[in-house]
Amino acid sequence: MERVTRIAAHLLPQERHAQANSIQQQATAAQGLPKVAVLGAAGGIGQPLSMLLKMMPNIGELSLYDVVGTPGVAADVSHMDSKPKVTSHLGPEQLANALYNSHLVIIPAGVPRKPGMTRDDLFNINAGIVKTLCEGIAKYCPKAWVAIISNPVNSTVPIAAEVFKKAGTFNAAKLFGVTKLDVARANAFVGEILEVDPAQVNVPVIGGHAGVTILPLLSQAQPRIHLPDAKAKALMERIQNAGTEVVEAKAGKGSATLSMAYAAAKFAESCLKALQGEPGVIECAYVSSHLTDLPFFASPLRLDQNGIAEFLPIGRMNELESANMAALKKELSGSIKKGVDFANGGASKASDPGKSSSSPAAQPNSGSDVPKSKSETTGPLYGPGTAKAPKSQQVHSQGTKSQPSSGSGVPTKKEETTGGRY
Repeated sequence: MERVTRIAAHLLPQERHAQANSIQQQATAAQGLPKVAVLGAAGGIGQPLSMLLKMMPNIGELSLYDVVGTPGVAADVSHMDSKPKVTSHLGPEQLANALYNSHLVIIPAGVPRKPGMTRDDLFNINAGIVKTLCEGIAKYCPKAWVAIISNPVNSTVPIAAEVFKKAGTFNAAKLFGVTKLDVARANAFVGEILEVDPAQVNVPVIGGHAGVTILPLLSQAQPRIHLPDAKAKALMERIQNAGTEVVEAKAGKGSATLSMAYAAAKFAESCLKALQGEPGVIECAYVSSHLTDLPFFASPLRLDQNGIAEFLPIGRMNELESANMAALKKELSGSIKKGVDFANGGASKASDPGKSSSSPAAQPNSGSDVPKSKSETTGPLYGPGTAKAPKSQQVHSQGTKSQPSSGSGVPTKKEETTGGRY
């Protein structure tokens, strides 16, 4: 089918070429499993994440992209005797092939945090990378779910939203900042204290994904944990500063790559379950939100085939959590503004090793893009004319292609938030 499309590009008029692309998409859909793209697959997070994703039987194609090193990573994981087909894509000229027809795009691309590196240092490199990659997503897989790992997540998710708005492809229900590692750390640390299996612990973590913006709701933990105020504060601060704990432990030789890859794979697994119709999928993520006066906020969500189906309520926060909430809102607001300003060509400038555009994007999101009901859902993930097909596709091992998904908005449920605000 790929060969037919390539021949069509040379022999058929433009409108018949579009028909050939549509036929290819239908053949891809018939084979039933989603395509997952990893942008930054050769990096410290990307490599172990690619390995973990290759182990998932509910992925049809695992598309690996990076500016260096992708062929080696793809060859390595393709030798695993598991279902997903692996494709390799190297450099900006192959980004279209990496993205085309993807259902879930995961972005760990960028530089890791090193000792002494400020958030501004990190932003100045990674912001441009995320902007460039999201411009590609908007063009080649505009209806895909997008999960952003690249730090600072508090700013890179707003950047992505602005890029998608400018392109006319923004769907609040399908854009996520991956904060799963904060939840995993909270569960692990509470499990240690209670001497129980961390897999049986659930600590909601809300807010953002850096320092004081990370708010673990220890008062809501299951099983319940009872700590004196001083110890509860120390535990909260350990969760908030856990990334620094790893950076310092690695003594300048890396950051939290393995645990982040694990958390991202768990989040991807939840997304795939929801995409494939499994009910009751709950995750915490940093998303466009109506729960506070901030336009982006991390909180527990229920996912379905259309993305975010519901913002779950959280009960009252205790005094410690309420105090931290006030502090996080100021910090998080500044990070969001910084991302929006950068995407709109404002004062914040970032280095970009790729080919990032500096053109202005749409206005900041207020959460009003979110449809109120499922009656406002959009059409299928890919139909004729929804994305421009790349001229060719590279395939390096056998497997199946993906099932299109339908789009939707997020029903808002402000009335379900109780007690203290998220």
